[in-house]
Amino acid sequence: MFGLTEWRQTRFYQEVREETQLETVPKLSKEGLSVEQIARVLELDIEVVRQAINQQNEES
Repeated sequence: MFGLTEWRQTRFYQEVREETQLETVPKLSKEGLSVEQIARVLELDIEVVRQAINQQNEES
């Protein structure tokens, strides 16, 4: 049986976690957080945050 530690190490968990974080980026940006703040809070690379914001702006 998987424990929490093992579950977090699975590729599926990692992909879902990243996708969820990327969906959160535009919401935090709209709340006024800077790219650097968002990256720090979500533990993402600054460039990844910028790309997520740019993608959201293109879709709007």
